[in-house]
Amino acid sequence: MPSTRSPGRSWPVTGAKSLTWDKADRVVRLAGRWDMATVTANARLFDRVKPPKDAAVTIDLSEIEAMDSAGAWVIERGRRAFAERGAAVTLTGVSERFAGLIEMAGKTDLQGARTERARPFIRLLNRTGERTVRIGGEFVLLTSFLGQLVVTLIVTLVRPARLRFASISHHIEATGINAVPIVSLMAFLIGVVIAYQGATQLREFGAEIFVVELTAISIFRELGVLITSIVVAGRSGSAFTAQIGTMVVNQEVDAMRTLGLDPMVVLVVPRVIALVITLPLLTFVANLVGVLGGAMIAWVSLDISFGSFLIRLQSEIEIRTFFIGMVKAPIFAVIIAMVGCFQGMRVTGSAESVGRRTTQAVVQGIMLVIVLDAGFSVVFAELGI
Repeated sequence: MPSTRSPGRSWPVTGAKSLTWDKADRVVRLAGRWDMATVTANARLFDRVKPPKDAAVTIDLSEIEAMDSAGAWVIERGRRAFAERGAAVTLTGVSERFAGLIEMAGKTDLQGARTERARPFIRLLNRTGERTVRIGGEFVLLTSFLGQLVVTLIVTLVRPARLRFASISHHIEATGINAVPIVSLMAFLIGVVIAYQGATQLREFGAEIFVVELTAISIFRELGVLITSIVVAGRSGSAFTAQIGTMVVNQEVDAMRTLGLDPMVVLVVPRVIALVITLPLLTFVANLVGVLGGAMIAWVSLDISFGSFLIRLQSEIEIRTFFIGMVKAPIFAVIIAMVGCFQGMRVTGSAESVGRRTTQAVVQGIMLVIVLDAGFSVVFAELGI
């Protein structure tokens, strides 16, 4: 076939014979394979064909040997490019094997054009709906994971020989002992802030002594366990996701299953049990340090000695106030550990997925803790506790 582009003669656009442009008859003849492997080259071939404006162009598909959705998209893209130049384009030689692909490519392209021209409010509704469906699906999967975790915990507690005590002790150290400094610092500063702000306001009414009740009730009932849970979610929950996610990427979890080991028993249960043990202890430490911070501010700003502070604390604060906060800690611990492990198990084979799932674990863990804490507050208020 000649390579010169003389008028009235057909010529191949490149050395390959997948596209031939017959200028005399204004026919684009396609041949060979039109699939993912040739999509880039074939797209370039179409781009080099420039039919006259307002001409009648025929695209002949009778010699195509293989086609997939990528190839059909390239053909539809070329057809639309010709149409934009004002040409009247006709497709011929479409076999029954490829007719569905060609039709789908045309509809998909038109739907995409309609989506781009949609009003901003409609696009906002579409994105909101997609996000809602995605969140609903994530909630269903998380609930399923919770059920699997509960069953595994029950079976493991019935058969304690399956427990990995070395792993549990390791995670107790990592999530509990190593977290004491940051939790103590946060609780101390929270106690200082509450007592200082309370003292400033109560001084105007001559009720400075009530700063003891303000500090103790705030920390014991709500802030001690809430601040501790948020710190642990950001520190330990993210670590659980990163550790398990890295094992998924390195195919270590698949190797466990091949060896007959249950990842729920080996990876998830020790972390959940360790956090259920350590979070109440960290909450206890946070409560003590937070009250200590409030007592220090009461001594510095209000001249209330430590002895007077403790006497007032013992006489005015009921023991149930302390336990109301403590009872939340194990539940928050299960939520944080479960979310961290769940997101870790959902990591796909890339480092980007590890980072994305780690972020989701922190956000979901903190959000669920705050929602549960709000629920506890409503329930306790209704019960008069």
